[in-house]
Parts: sequence; C-alpha cells; structure tokens
Amino acid sequence: MITLKEFFSFKKNRFFWLNLIAIIVVIIGACWGTLLWLDSYTHHGEAYMVPNVKNKTLNEAQQALSNQKLKGLVIDSSYVKGVPDGMVLDQNPAGGARVKEGRTIYLTVTTSKVPLVKLPDLIDNSSLRQAEAKLKAMGFKLTEPEYVSGELDWIYGIKYRGRNLVVSGDKVPHEAMLTLCVGNTAIRDSLAMDSTQITIDMNSSANSEAEVDDSWF
Repeated sequence: MITLKEFFSFKKNRFFWLNLIAIIVVIIGACWGTLLWLDSYTHHGEAYMVPNVKNKTLNEAQQALSNQKLKGLVIDSSYVKGVPDGMVLDQNPAGGARVKEGRTIYLTVTTSKVPLVKLPDLIDNSSLRQAEAKLKAMGFKLTEPEYVSGELDWIYGIKYRGRNLVVSGDKVPHEAMLTLCVGNTAIRDSLAMDSTQITIDMNSSANSEAEVDDSWF
C-alpha cells in the first residue's frame, strides 16, 4: 500500500518538473501558433472601406468595389421614372462601412421595364369618387370619364388604350392612363324614351296594316 508520503514524493523528482515545464511550453507554443495562423487566415485587423456607389452606373460601381478588393452583387431592381437603366439605387453595407477583403456588397439597380400593377375590384362595385381616389393613390392617371347608360356616377367599366378591362385584377403598366366608364341617368332615361317611342311606332304601324287589310273585305 502506497503511503501519503510516497504519493507526494514526485515533488523531489527533477525529471518530473522538467517534463511538466516542457509540456506547458509545448501547449503555450501550440496555442500561440494557432492564434497566429487564424490571424493570418482571417486577415484579422485588416479592413477596407466600402466606397459609396449610389447613383453610379453598374459598371462604375463594380470597378470602384474591385479597387477596394470587394465584390458587387445585384440582388434587386426597381423602376424609377426618368432614371436610366442600370443605375445603383441602394447598397448594403452602406458607403463608409469597414469590411474585410473579398466582402460582397449587395446592390439594387434601376430597370427600364415598367412594372405591371393589378387593378382593384372597381367595376360595378364602386362610385366615381371612390374609384378615382383608389386609382390615383396607386399612381394611375385618369382621362375624362366616358359616360354610359346606368346609375349616376357608378363604375361600369375601365378602359386602357381603348380596350375594355372586363376582369377585375387585370394588370396594366404603372402610371398608365385609364378611362372610367361611368353611369349617367340622363343617357339611361333617353335610351328608355327612345325604346318606348320605337315600341309605339311599331304598334301604330301594325294597327295601320290591320286597317288596310280590313278594307279588302
């Protein structure tokens, strides 16, 4: 059985302490070497300033980013009236930020393609005032209304470039010029009177023919 004194006798062993010191030195050296490698691999402490590329063409933006050892990637596009195609509208990270070498800068650029917008459900479901407010709020432009037979100021149709949009949810270009087909009771009443007059004339004509036929007997 090992006594307590024998168990602690290694304290007097010189080789034990030399080995212990050697192990500690090796561990410290390994940790230090690992930290140096990570620092070199991740470019710790090296930062590049992101240039402001807003309002530049896409080619100019890519060149400016490349000069700073950064990459540009287009992730979205947006239509802006009057702005040429391929202009940078936004970037992330923003100009002035400091990032590591090779960082990807995400760009939003302009497009010349006018977006299509779905029309709201207005046909036979809205008054003139309501329809004008909704369409103008969506960016559409309106011509003078086209009046048709029907209830006063009720929407019976929408036209784009002379074509009737018969289905709610049809898509038309943003800021398109639209014409609302609006009900007018005067037209309705006039058509009703014309129809009544035609019926009277037809009845009168039929009676006259009957009288002529009776004269033969």
